[in-house]
Amino acid sequence: MAHITLSNLGHSYHANPAEDEHWALKKLDIEWNDGGAYALLGPSGCGKTTLLNIISGLLVPSQGRVLFGDEDVTSLPPEKRHIAQVFQFPVVYDTMTVYDNLAFPLRNRGVDEATIRERVTEIAEMNDLTAMLKKRASGLTADGKQKISLGRGLVRTDVNAILFDEPLTVIDPHLKFQLRSKLKELHQRVARTMIYVTHDQTEALTFADKVVVMNTGEVVQIGTPEELFEKPQHTFVGHFIGSPGMNVLPCGIDNGSAVFAGRKIETANRAANAGGRMEIGVRPEHVSFAGKGMDAEIVKVSDAGRFRIVEAVAGGHTVKLLAPEGTEIPDRKAKLAFAAERTRIYRDGWLVGEGGRQ
Repeated sequence: MAHITLSNLGHSYHANPAEDEHWALKKLDIEWNDGGAYALLGPSGCGKTTLLNIISGLLVPSQGRVLFGDEDVTSLPPEKRHIAQVFQFPVVYDTMTVYDNLAFPLRNRGVDEATIRERVTEIAEMNDLTAMLKKRASGLTADGKQKISLGRGLVRTDVNAILFDEPLTVIDPHLKFQLRSKLKELHQRVARTMIYVTHDQTEALTFADKVVVMNTGEVVQIGTPEELFEKPQHTFVGHFIGSPGMNVLPCGIDNGSAVFAGRKIETANRAANAGGRMEIGVRPEHVSFAGKGMDAEIVKVSDAGRFRIVEAVAGGHTVKLLAPEGTEIPDRKAKLAFAAERTRIYRDGWLVGEGGRQ
């Protein structure tokens, strides 16, 4: 395993990047501890696969360094970094048995057959592949083949990290939960450094101890799933994580307080002035009906099982709230209240104060 450090890292696919948008990865400084489970989360094109390829050695960054422990590996090829990688599409040898597929990385490195048998047996048991060891891989379903890919990443004991590049994309939806649970279990059992790339918030939040949220080549927040949900450092994080995402509403500033829909809004932070694009963010979970509050008109109610998603218009902007089962929902006219300790002011997308940007 390795403590992985990305120092002043940046990458551009342009020979002479002159504009901000020429950078696929903007300046990054990240540290990942030995044995941690991490996720790179963001929409397509945000730079997460580029970052993964730099860590694996498939790309040399335009600037900055990659360190495994104290060793600078920035210019080392993949085979010298001791990295295992699991790709979006399962990479298996169809003509080989499951056993031989799992054994292949060890045989390639001259490991003796007794040790191979011990490791393959152990990994097969972890991945629920024991009953299939003598079968050819060609006869397996997509999730079975992906379990082989996972097993080949785990079978070696000399890897610094295991990298996953959207490994559940081709898996049937009803099997994704099982494989997500299996990945979490495997990490707890083997305690290897694992980095998981995905655009799916459910995959990231259920797998990782720490999630790196990316947008347009920039890291906007690194935190635990709870930190990302409870205290987004950027409106993108609030919108991208959560279902439905955080309400982001334009506001004015009056003596440090937010003003929305003609009313002063109590918030967990204050803004010294109104420079830049000012907004408040509050999750639908923290909006409620109130006897006294801002005037709103309900325009849509959707049933989501244990709660209903209510869309209302206040001050000309849509506000979503989650109404728990049994909540009485007004027919049309309503008054809304925001939980003050859960409502925050943002400037140009970034949280004001509270560890965010001023």
